[in-house]
Amino acid sequence: MKYLCLIYSDEELLGALPRPEWDALVGEYLDYDEELRRSGHYITAEALQTVQTATVVRVRNGKLATADGPYAETREQLAGFFLIEARDLNEAIQVASRIPSARLGGVEVRPIMELEQLRGPHWSRTITQGD
Repeated sequence: MKYLCLIYSDEELLGALPRPEWDALVGEYLDYDEELRRSGHYITAEALQTVQTATVVRVRNGKLATADGPYAETREQLAGFFLIEARDLNEAIQVASRIPSARLGGVEVRPIMELEQLRGPHWSRTITQGD
């Protein structure tokens, strides 16, 4: 199964890290990226620019509206992601627990819903279960 590991970090905390600590953190990420590639878990990963570069897009009644900045005011912002392959949720959690930002912020692990799943009765059950 595929899982998306959403990495949440406090941008102020990261921005305040002394250069040697920042460089060490980046090194940890690069090392872990390589480890995931070797283990077969890696599909893709990316870091995001700061939340200040975000643009929120909404369409209401056919009209486009945009807003600069983050979608929500929170202490931790979405900073990046890993898309991984894992046998099950337990293995995905173990992989996510080793992402360096799990120590500094949080990592949300969510299973990927393949597009073909949207066509069947599964989609309607997912919506009602979330209500």
